[in-house]
Amino acid sequence: DPLLQDLPPQVTLEEVNSMIALEHGQAMVVYVRRADDIVMPIVVVQDATVLQLKEAIKRYVVLKQSRAGDTQHLSWKYIWRRFWLYFDNQKLTEDGKCLKEYGIRNKCEVTFVKRLQSK
Repeated sequence: DPLLQDLPPQVTLEEVNSMIALEHGQAMVVYVRRADDIVMPIVVVQDATVLQLKEAIKRYVVLKQSRAGDTQHLSWKYIWRRFWLYFDNQKLTEDGKCLKEYGIRNKCEVTFVKRLQSK
């Protein structure tokens, strides 16, 4: 099937459902650029919140690590305390706020930026 040709051999049901939702316009891709310039394509529903984007990033990274055989544990609590998601000169500070309220649409790029330490 041409729709599913981009999926890996050990595809999960969630990945298949995400691709179908994307194809039907029920989901969007948000590109998340890490500090090391690696860009992660994250699929979320059209009306996703910042928290749902964060959860999708976590699922993407954990799945990628498990496929690579990497057993390193990441502390997501630590990551979200140390980094902001940043889009169009604004930090995505409110987890309950919809991505669209920040102006994030399909194929927009969001960046990880290090939080400044307050003394």
